[in-house]
Amino acid sequence: MIISIFKSGRKQEMYLYVEKAKGLADVPDTLKEMFGAPSLAMTMLIKPDQKLARADPETVISSIQSQGYYLQLPPKIESLLVPPE
Repeated sequence: MIISIFKSGRKQEMYLYVEKAKGLADVPDTLKEMFGAPSLAMTMLIKPDQKLARADPETVISSIQSQGYYLQLPPKIESLLVPPE
């Protein structure tokens, strides 16, 4: 699946993943309003076994197929302060 990843115009580190061919058409208006002006961050081919920085690729693909988008929320500040075990 080829996806487009948009960066939020309102919240830092919030991203919206959508199928490139459909764009933002399936994203609900309320989410679009909350998200703010989208800025294209990148377009890429996503595969289930691919490594992503902060998202599980199978979850991303499944979410896009079922609801038309995947919303990546910013990490919690506490998780950035605590070193991984």
